[in-house]
Amino acid sequence: MNMNFHGIVISTALLALTAIARAEGDHLSVDVWPGAVPGETENIGAEKFIQKPGEKLLKLTNVTKPTLTIYRPAKDKDTGAAVVICPGGGYSILAWDLEGTEVADWLNANGVTGIILKYRVPKRPDQKPQDPPLQDAQRAMRLVRSRAGEWGIDPNRIGMLGFSAGGNLTALSCTHFDHRTYEPIDDIDKISCRPDFGVLIYPAWLVPDGTDRLSDEFPVNKLTPPMFLAHAGDDKISPSNSALMYLALKRAGVPADLHIYSSGGHGFGLRPTTQPCSTWPARCAEWMKNRKILAADAK
Repeated sequence: MNMNFHGIVISTALLALTAIARAEGDHLSVDVWPGAVPGETENIGAEKFIQKPGEKLLKLTNVTKPTLTIYRPAKDKDTGAAVVICPGGGYSILAWDLEGTEVADWLNANGVTGIILKYRVPKRPDQKPQDPPLQDAQRAMRLVRSRAGEWGIDPNRIGMLGFSAGGNLTALSCTHFDHRTYEPIDDIDKISCRPDFGVLIYPAWLVPDGTDRLSDEFPVNKLTPPMFLAHAGDDKISPSNSALMYLALKRAGVPADLHIYSSGGHGFGLRPTTQPCSTWPARCAEWMKNRKILAADAK
């Protein structure tokens, strides 16, 4: 399988996608799917934001039309790298600000284009919770590569970053890029959906309950992209999820960084606290620099 993008010409599909692109504030938003969404019945209610009084978390649910919202860094900081962001929320909601817009702003500060994936939630009847989101993620990676030239992105430095359920989705995307989860629609689907790197922050459900092994749902091998993993030792979702993924990557010869902090719980995002886990964004930026992901001269 060719992991590099070689400038595939996809004019017809791009024209269609450009037609459905729309501006949301200062950020461009595009639909992930050019027409009907695979298997979507749209009978789960209207998409809506939820924020309880006093709660510092903006939640989005009832997503039936996945989108990508593109946050571009300042031109003088732009490294050409990009990251597709997968907010968490138990495959029920999307933690839109904590694990979405705030992450895009942090990536921008490091010269990286942040692209928030609004994937389908909540769980659809008679489907695994992750099945529609994985379709959305695979299509999203292909779409971003297809628009790389237009968006000033290096098509060989496009990663994926996910939190909790979004970390689960990122892990699936990094281990199932050679398994198509939907029927091809257009020329965009000829492009690789393999992330060039993965960032998993307190990923969920990588380890079956009551076991000490990585789930068979994540077939790590030598082609799995490099990963950065961070978890708190006191997380209710066990840090073994990150630790066992790291060990599987190590055995496969895939470069990886693992950070398990003494405390921090679950869902800390990248908001500053007094907990050790708050240092993970700095460690991740260092890792990206060490991997030359942030090398502007690599464009």
